[in-house]
Amino acid sequence: MSNPLLQVNDLVKHYPVGRTLSGRPKSVVHAVDGLSFHVDRGETLSLVGESGCGKSTVGRAILRLVDITMGQIVLDGRRIDDISQASLHPVRRRIQVVFQDPFSSLNPRMRVRDILAEPIRNFRLATGQDLERRLGELMDMVQLPRDSLGRLPHEFSGGQRQRIGIARALAAKPDLIICDEAVSALDVSVKAQVVNLLQDLQRDLGLALLFISHDLAIVEHMTQRIAVMYLGKIVEIGERRQIFGDPRHPYTVALMSALPTPDPETRRRRVTLVGDVPSPIDPPPGCRFHGRCPLAGETCRRIEPDLRQIAPGHWAACHLDDISAMTRDATV
Repeated sequence: MSNPLLQVNDLVKHYPVGRTLSGRPKSVVHAVDGLSFHVDRGETLSLVGESGCGKSTVGRAILRLVDITMGQIVLDGRRIDDISQASLHPVRRRIQVVFQDPFSSLNPRMRVRDILAEPIRNFRLATGQDLERRLGELMDMVQLPRDSLGRLPHEFSGGQRQRIGIARALAAKPDLIICDEAVSALDVSVKAQVVNLLQDLQRDLGLALLFISHDLAIVEHMTQRIAVMYLGKIVEIGERRQIFGDPRHPYTVALMSALPTPDPETRRRRVTLVGDVPSPIDPPPGCRFHGRCPLAGETCRRIEPDLRQIAPGHWAACHLDDISAMTRDATV
């Protein structure tokens, strides 16, 4: 097998909170705490979990928008977490991003032509007539009329603005696009159109996608593999059919039970979690989910579980071999 396009090894990102008189942080936020995964060429890996679990921090770390505390980020066999800003220029062409809010991520004073031309000029990909031809191709790719290149972002709908954001990401001819909640701000019908567009572009251009989302219905529709995060850690990772069909971590079971199904005969038993997510400033010992897990035992409270292989390509960080009691005893 060929090497993955992106490899993240033991990624840690801590944010200091307050300072003592000596300048040391009083405490730290454990935003990401030892996270490893890979993204293959041409595949979609979805990073899911509730708000505040560290998903967006992972995306920003890969983009080098924040410096990491520890770990490695490897793009196509080359570490990019320890290189200088000057050396990052060619790397940034290969990794692009589509942000959550399609309005605030576009400069309101720039016309679409200039928004799309900026990365092309920045990476010296085209000039003159070649640039004009490329702008037209980008508009065709995202299914917007070419004659709207002269318009400003506020003249477009939310879905159209997100298509412009996608076109801007494509302008640099990247290998990987990070979609950070890229459809969460859109209406349901528009959301489906944008997701279908991303899938078509991925197929036609051979793109890899890191899809950061909390929308499980969208994730189920478009992803090959899924990594489930809880409080800064990956608690389960596997193929789509494994995560949705045979979840092996209690937190994943709870997430999947909340997903609506159209057929009443096949609906999942709803698992209701009690308690709140612990503070990332002071994560609990042992399994970080044990305070909300109905199956937690003494081992779960004392020893932090490692990710262990359940089946080929399927890993879960849980001490328990059988979690079927969780769905059997859950309230509907």
